[in-house]
Amino acid sequence: MRLKIALSLLCVAALPLAAFGQAAAEDPHAACTAVGYVPRELLEKPVALRDGAGAGRGSGQVHDPVTTRSAEAQAFYDQGVAYLHSYVWIEASRAFHQALRLDPGLALAHLGLSRVATALDDAVRARAELEKAEALGTAATPRERRRIAVRRAQLEALADLGSVAKHSAYKKALDDALALDMDDVELWLLRGNTEEASAAGRGQRGGASSVAFYERALAVSPDHLAAHHYLVHSYEMIGRIDDALVHGEVYARLAAGVPHAHHMWAHDLRRVGRTADAIVEFRKALALENAYYAAEGIPAELDWHHQHNLDLLATSHQHQGQMREAEALMRRSFALPPPYEYSAFNKKEWPSFLLSRGRVAEAREAARGLTTSRFAAARSLAHVALAQAALVAGTLAEARAELALAERERDAVETLPWNGRLALQPYLDLVKGSLELREGAAEAGRARLEEVGRRLRALPGPDAWMQALFVLEQLARAALDAKDWALAERLARQMLDHDPAYAGGHYALGLVAAARGDAPASQQAFAAASRLWAHADGDLPELQRVRKTVAAR
Repeated sequence: MRLKIALSLLCVAALPLAAFGQAAAEDPHAACTAVGYVPRELLEKPVALRDGAGAGRGSGQVHDPVTTRSAEAQAFYDQGVAYLHSYVWIEASRAFHQALRLDPGLALAHLGLSRVATALDDAVRARAELEKAEALGTAATPRERRRIAVRRAQLEALADLGSVAKHSAYKKALDDALALDMDDVELWLLRGNTEEASAAGRGQRGGASSVAFYERALAVSPDHLAAHHYLVHSYEMIGRIDDALVHGEVYARLAAGVPHAHHMWAHDLRRVGRTADAIVEFRKALALENAYYAAEGIPAELDWHHQHNLDLLATSHQHQGQMREAEALMRRSFALPPPYEYSAFNKKEWPSFLLSRGRVAEAREAARGLTTSRFAAARSLAHVALAQAALVAGTLAEARAELALAERERDAVETLPWNGRLALQPYLDLVKGSLELREGAAEAGRARLEEVGRRLRALPGPDAWMQALFVLEQLARAALDAKDWALAERLARQMLDHDPAYAGGHYALGLVAAARGDAPASQQAFAAASRLWAHADGDLPELQRVRKTVAAR
């Protein structure tokens, strides 16, 4: 089994993953047993009905009535829809296939498989499954045929993500269907998804305009888990964290067996200073994942969520000063092959962590490994890390050369379906500003570094929030290294404004005060850092320093 999976992954790795809907006319992986980046044998593997997925006829559970005489087929179809709403692609596929074994005429199960294929970057399979649904649609209800027509409009828009007209046509198809089926919760959920920037939206990047559609879904189906899930994302995107927390707690309760549900709640527990509680939820997600992989024979590297959960759990431990645990988790995450470019983008966390711990040689080694990634975003960030290592070593010419390589790789990043170049730019500007501070252009360097901090803090979403915190720490460290105390203080205060519960912000402020000879201010900042590092590693060097300073008072 493992050998077959490895061969399938090699087939997929032969070419970069296509953007949604941009596959070649002839599938280059036709001889492989993979759909997208997951082997087909896993996607079609028989599955049982499960508790904890959030499917069924009870309050808050997913139930989408379809044309079938088999109650069991209906139950598996519902399970597939529930998993689809929680982004559990493999299990959604297995459930839809199981429904089709029981009722080969179940048109909407093929529709579900089409959506799974899109999520796994297989546009060819997405179209093929839609065509199967269309062929079976003659025996379906008018409501189901309208759903199938909506999916056709979406695929047309996915094939041209930059087309405003096609995105609008997809929205209109949904509005037309809703005019006839206003009690169809799935249509309301999809309509909320369309408020995102493109037809690829699936509930992760909504905003204020999407909230009304998800609230309408709750009015049709009280406590529907998908509406709560998507509302968490929408409220995160507009900065209403208290509202996101409410919906996150409900989602975790309704889908207790789904790792992503616990992960979502943990997102926002971090934002309100409850990082220890967030760690508990991230660990619940990890335990559920590990049990699932063991029971089902699923390699962890095929689950997109696993690396993401490890990353956020690791940075939560880092936030608490628990560096040994953070390091162990980051090593595990870094070793996993990234299935798509955004996950490759997040490989930056490991070399950045090593640099923050002063382990420059190890950071160089990790970064050099990323320079051969098949993803340009990872290669660009690898050169950023190598430039930062050169800055620490004081070899400015090397840092400039690495920055030039980072810029070249940035220009190779595709702009759709996510704007990778925009996401990369602050990290390149961090290096550029640090160089300016050291090369006689201090004013330009200060302005650039502060602008990096402002831009990262303005990015919505839970990943960006924690990443901004640690980048602010890097910026403050660069200012301290350059002995620019005024800039270091401004950046430290930005850190504290971003997250008052982060000990590292107080520590940076204490370092600035100590450098200026302000012992009372240094004592006060270090005392705050010591309190917030109450559960940090006992041998954490920063904690030892603050305790020594506080004790000497």
